[in-house]
Amino acid sequence: MNETKPAKGVNLIVVFNAAQDRVLLCRRRRNPYRGKFNFVGGKIEPGEEGSAAAYRELWEETGISSQDITLTHFMDEVFYTADPCTVEVYVGRLRQDLAVKGEENELFWLPLDENFFDIERFSGEGDMGHILTLIKQQCELLFP
Repeated sequence: MNETKPAKGVNLIVVFNAAQDRVLLCRRRRNPYRGKFNFVGGKIEPGEEGSAAAYRELWEETGISSQDITLTHFMDEVFYTADPCTVEVYVGRLRQDLAVKGEENELFWLPLDENFFDIERFSGEGDMGHILTLIKQQCELLFP
C-alpha cells in the first residue's frame, strides 16, 4: 500500500446556517452522484493551500465569502485507489443568514433531522451521514 499522501485533492465544505439547524447542500448536476444532494466543494489546485481552496470553492459555488463564515479544517479522508485522492472536510457556521447563489448546482438548506445516510438521496455511500454525525459530536468545540 502506498503510504504517501495522494497528489490529487478535493474539498467538502459543510456550512450551517446561523441558527445551526440547517445545512447547505447542492443537488449535483454531473456524475458522480448526478441528481443527489452533496456538500459544496471542489478541486484543490496544484500548489494551492487547502483552506484557501475551501474559501475559493465556497465563494465560487455559493457566494459565501470569508467575511460571512470561518471555516475549520475538520478531517481528511484519503483514498489509496487506482485514482488516489485526499478529501479535505471543512466546516463552518454563517455569522448571519444570507442568500446563497449557485450557478453550477442548485442549492438547498436542509434541516438536520434528514436521514443523511440515505444513499438514494445523498451522495457518498453514507459518508455524508458519517461526517455530519462526527461534526454534531464536536459542535460545542467547533461553535462555542
